[in-house]
Amino acid sequence: MGEQPIFSTRAHVFQIDPNTKKNWVPTSKHAVTVSYFYDSTRNVYRIISLDGSKAIINSTITPNMTFTKTSQKFGQWADSRANTVYGLGFSSEHHLSKFAEKFQEFKEAARLAKEKSQEKMELTSTPSQESAGGDLQSPLTPESINGTDDERTPDVTQNSEPRTEPTQNALSFSHRK
Repeated sequence: MGEQPIFSTRAHVFQIDPNTKKNWVPTSKHAVTVSYFYDSTRNVYRIISLDGSKAIINSTITPNMTFTKTSQKFGQWADSRANTVYGLGFSSEHHLSKFAEKFQEFKEAARLAKEKSQEKMELTSTPSQESAGGDLQSPLTPESINGTDDERTPDVTQNSEPRTEPTQNALSFSHRK
């Protein structure tokens, strides 16, 4: 059946400035529709928002994402795949609360879906206990024991501490010295 919208609301969309990682940059001139979609074939939840024909949010919800309310009408989340932090400004506290509630719900569903798919993988794959060479083992290095090797996923949350909601005055200036 493909992707289906399962919840929609309207909000002003912002992204964190990729250069400074501090200031919010508006990606829509006015409130736009922001929707949660569910893809039943891939068992994936996404947040999608279009401004005209341009996608300004295309964020797959993963179990390790967190939606943070930073004020009564503003919330944000970091998307490591898109390497950005999204911010949404709502018209009311109720709309923000409903969006945050759905985020939590779909994040939990994503976690359960991930667990199920891992269980299927474990059932279908039959890991060999012996390697071809007899007793070849992967070397344990201090880096891999301590978890500091390169296999870790990049963490964009280091710069994603909650930020204050952009003010209308800040939006009217395109640049500062």
